[in-house]
Amino acid sequence: MSRPFTPLGDDDWPAQIDDMRAGFAGQLNVYRLMAHHPDLLRAWQGLRTHVVKHNALGRARAEVVILRLAHRLDCAYEWNQHVLRGLDAGLSRARIAALQGALSGMIREDALLAGATDALFDHAQLSPEQVAELERMVGRAGVLDLMATAGMYLTLGFLLQTTAAPLDDDVSAGLEQRAPELRREK
Repeated sequence: MSRPFTPLGDDDWPAQIDDMRAGFAGQLNVYRLMAHHPDLLRAWQGLRTHVVKHNALGRARAEVVILRLAHRLDCAYEWNQHVLRGLDAGLSRARIAALQGALSGMIREDALLAGATDALFDHAQLSPEQVAELERMVGRAGVLDLMATAGMYLTLGFLLQTTAAPLDDDVSAGLEQRAPELRREK
């Protein structure tokens, strides 16, 4: 029988990625889960750095995409974590809450981003009309980063949903303090 996929503690952290433990990889349970496959975690680092720090969408727009995808996946871990990141990026509680509903209940920009996320989730592609409208709003690099962001967080969602990863204690506490009404349980 195989052992369960649980976040690796410092005592079980693989030596070949010890240099990553003090950075992003050691900070969140999702990456401590991925540490079961050190080569994957190391390969993930470059894409994660780009999507999180250098995304052509900008922080707030990227959070809209991530939150909508977390909602569509019904992934409480990602939703809860990105509620806080969304707030830090300048999204209001109302704007975040709207991402759980119909596109008609969102501001135009969010509806366009969420609609694109829905199209990728439902059909694995954007329509030519969506691409044109998105390109006018965020540029060609932004359209590509939207797809890369959705793809990266879809992969994380698969990992999180399969392993039932526990929410990080600091994220749970921060959510309780800042936006308990937006918390999702799984």
